Amino acid sequence: MRTRYEALFSSERPKLVEVISWAAGNGDRSENGDYIYGRKRLREIDRELSHLARRMKAVKVIDPASQQDRTRAWFGATVTIVDEDDRARVLTLVGEDEADATAGRISWRSPLARALRGAVVGDLRRVELPAGTKDYEITEIAYPEGELFG
Repeated sequence: MRTRYEALFSSERPKLVEVISWAAGNGDRSENGDYIYGRKRLREIDRELSHLARRMKAVKVIDPASQQDRTRAWFGATVTIVDEDDRARVLTLVGEDEADATAGRISWRSPLARALRGAVVGDLRRVELPAGTKDYEITEIAYPEGELFG
């Protein structure tokens, strides 16, 4: 988040302000595409900067390596689950901003993660997904070793 904020604030926004200033100096702004598009894009950037600033202010850093109860699936856990068709999936429960389903990182607020939270190896969990109800067995739970944010 911080990297995105810095890129917008220190690079993209100043360049856009420069283009808008140049376009404004060209005369009639009502038919000036550079000016109109620039102002619209500037509003989008300012909205994203505001959103990122709020998120960074509210963020709470949690080190999954310091999890006390490693027998249960909590935030930061990497969980191996098996469905009814014996297909295994490895998922890591992460924050909303870190989620990337294709990489196996799911938001801890997602329906699947909510069903897995607090589970131990051997538990069966039923999940209501958009495609229907599925049952999963938890076969492994792991946490990173050592402090990540020491």
